[in-house]
Amino acid sequence: MNPALARWLQAPSVVVLLLWMIVPLGMTIYFSTTRYLLLYPERSGFIGWSNYEFFYTDPAFWPAIMNTLVLVGSVIFVTVVLGLALAILVDRPFKGRGFVRVLLISPFFIMPTVNALIWKNMMMNPIYGIFAVIWQFFGAEPVNWLSQMPLFSIIVMVSWQWTPFAFLIFMTSLQSQDQEQKEAATLDGAGFWAQFVTLTLPHLARPIAIVIMIQMIFHLSIFAEIFVTTGGGPGNQSTNLTFMIFMQALQGFDVGVASAGGVLAIILANIVAYFLIRAIGKNLTV
Repeated sequence: MNPALARWLQAPSVVVLLLWMIVPLGMTIYFSTTRYLLLYPERSGFIGWSNYEFFYTDPAFWPAIMNTLVLVGSVIFVTVVLGLALAILVDRPFKGRGFVRVLLISPFFIMPTVNALIWKNMMMNPIYGIFAVIWQFFGAEPVNWLSQMPLFSIIVMVSWQWTPFAFLIFMTSLQSQDQEQKEAATLDGAGFWAQFVTLTLPHLARPIAIVIMIQMIFHLSIFAEIFVTTGGGPGNQSTNLTFMIFMQALQGFDVGVASAGGVLAIILANIVAYFLIRAIGKNLTV
């Protein structure tokens, strides 16, 4: 095919993709430099960097940044470790393995809002939740998880839903592992941990890097679980940057400040992605 013709055929999709990205970003940057209150749109006007200053001087800003990093890092760590452990366990043949695989993958297909409602009402409710029943069975005082440990509760909810994703990627990758190497290592006297460190873990290096990258992208914007369960409280203990932007936009009716927060969130995401790619990007190379 003529290269010029190929470029012309690709041009419409490239232009649409660029507009899809550039137009929202440009509007966000524009609104971040203006005073735009939904209740008083007639008072709109250019104010420069004032929205950014107002947003990052908010007392809740740095706690929200810390909560975001703790939430993302904790969920990634838990899901990778549990997903890897489950994948190795299920990789061995046993009766009913197909059914177990389906059960382990199922939580990933639950919507985040439904996931939050399940944990809020069925698991963590301090009166009739399953955890409360277990606590009372052993004579202990039930824990009000969402009030006493809000950030930990969000980490548990998100980890429960995303562990199947890591499990699915690792389980699929283990199917392509060279079994002859494992058999040779077994004949040479290598135990489970020796084979895991020298054979399985290097084989899963690229899948682990992919899982970390994909989860980081999604977890930086966790919102539904916080909105449905803790509402960012108490005392903004579970407020992340995404929820803080929501509070400024829809609860504070301030589009300008919320847009400034969105730009700061983009900058934070790119900083995290830069260091993450440098740390694990070598595993993504062919």
